[in-house]
Amino acid sequence: MGTTALVTGASSGLGVEFARELARRGADLVLVARRQDRLEQLAVQLAESYGTVSTVIPMDLTASDAVSELRADLAERGVRVATLVNNAGFGTFGRLDGIAEQRVHDEVSLNVLALTELTRAFWPELVAHARTSPGNGALVNISSTAAYQPIPFMAVYGATKAYVRSFTEALWWEAKGTGLKVTALAPGATDTEFRQVAANDPVMVGPHQDAATAVATAFRALDARSTPPSVVSGALNAVGARGVGFVPRRSLLTVLGRSIAPS
Repeated sequence: MGTTALVTGASSGLGVEFARELARRGADLVLVARRQDRLEQLAVQLAESYGTVSTVIPMDLTASDAVSELRADLAERGVRVATLVNNAGFGTFGRLDGIAEQRVHDEVSLNVLALTELTRAFWPELVAHARTSPGNGALVNISSTAAYQPIPFMAVYGATKAYVRSFTEALWWEAKGTGLKVTALAPGATDTEFRQVAANDPVMVGPHQDAATAVATAFRALDARSTPPSVVSGALNAVGARGVGFVPRRSLLTVLGRSIAPS
């Protein structure tokens, strides 16, 4: 209530649902994505439903200077961020040598570099706000159940999400004593635009859920007295994510590789 939350990838899927829930709880929003028309539509909806004020910033976060430009823009507007949701990201599917070089570059740039730079850029003000209002601000990074094991034909995506999980869990410890809530959300197979972007149906592995369900999982974690460093959405997804650690690596890779191999 009475804070500002920055949500990346806010034009669809999980980003929209995070923005809606944050607005419902009384936060103003900074909405970042490439599609300005969708951001503006969402801003109007949030204003009508919750009376919230949204700052719309259309931006491609894979650009080398995107984060510094965003940070400077918000500083000039006098906007201070208390909650950051790093949701922007995408996956690719196929044999590594069959995916365009630029596409792989953009995947790593968005999923890893932009997320890291955004976190670093806004960390001081996230912590500063949390120290004055403990529990009223958060860092949420979107990982994936793909973070819990290597995935043949989604090698780059799985590796980027493993990074996000590890990075966020480490920051969870660094935030101890500051009042800032930190967690990584692993949504599992969620009905968003991810499938179309990755360009293949087999990437949707595991029980499906809608975006609102995944976001509700994140907020249950944030509302908890002790927020966990990471959380998996869906009971079966959670069992699967934890259970892969008990399966021999060679066997696991064989099953995954055969089950989702491109035709």
